Amino acid sequence: MITAYAYKDRKLTIFELSIKDTIPPGIIWLDLYKPDEQEREWLSNFSVEDVPDEEDINEIEASARFYQNNDGLHINSLFPQRAGQDVKGVNVSFNLRQNYLLTLRDEDVGLIRLLRNYLRLGKIEASTPVALLLELFNLKVDYLSDLIEDVYTVLENVSEEVFKNEELDNVFKLITRQEDSNGKIRLSLLDTQRSLRFMQKYYRGQLSDEEFKDLREMLSDIESLMPHSQFIFDKLNFLLDAAMGFSGLQQNKIIKIFSVAAVVFLPPTVIASAYGMNFVNMPELDWRFGYPMAIAMMFGSAAGTYFFFKRKNWL
Repeated sequence: MITAYAYKDRKLTIFELSIKDTIPPGIIWLDLYKPDEQEREWLSNFSVEDVPDEEDINEIEASARFYQNNDGLHINSLFPQRAGQDVKGVNVSFNLRQNYLLTLRDEDVGLIRLLRNYLRLGKIEASTPVALLLELFNLKVDYLSDLIEDVYTVLENVSEEVFKNEELDNVFKLITRQEDSNGKIRLSLLDTQRSLRFMQKYYRGQLSDEEFKDLREMLSDIESLMPHSQFIFDKLNFLLDAAMGFSGLQQNKIIKIFSVAAVVFLPPTVIASAYGMNFVNMPELDWRFGYPMAIAMMFGSAAGTYFFFKRKNWL
């Protein structure tokens, strides 16, 4: 799907294009969502270099994610995306050309929808392609900050459930899920930091003073978010250790109960074994009170062992 956006006098105009159309004049944003081979071929008619494919967009090497060529500045950036209770990363390819910003993506990105709505409602103003890109990265940094707060809020609730035996399974699942989410948030923060520093280094001459100031403020915000992300990792490790320690303690208590029960019933077992041998020369076998005496001895030995453990505070 090919969509072009023009922005003038704080008014957003949207053009749905086909492969038979040309790029309308005056647009600041050209977005290709899940482009097929024909749409990529269409885009190549307006490009000097090869159009990056899905494999190129998902490359992790810096030389493949941040570079300049005859088509302008290229940045492949990782965007966070909520998937139920989990967070996943979606790679988006940006090509900052002279007259417009080109985006290539194979998945829907909530922040791009949010940017489009803000432009439509006039909540933000982006009259140039570079201003549009910076606004999107600004929304991304704010969203990452919100995700960090969400993870911290979940961990606050998990902290109260760690020492509840019936909640341990749920606690382990929550900790694992939040560790994965925080890892992807941190990865997205680092990727955004690299993208902005690349712009700061290689695109400085094309930025206005205000745009350069916004870029530096975003880098400063990312620097302030990094310790929060590291703190969450530390808290996750502490909660995981605490949950595993408490789980081990509960298991030890169960094993202790079985061990004590085995010892308590050991003397009665010995007595029962002795009088179960039925030798001829056992006088108690013919005694009238032999059976009650054996029962009393078994109960007495078990009770004596139990009270000995209680006196030693082993129970």
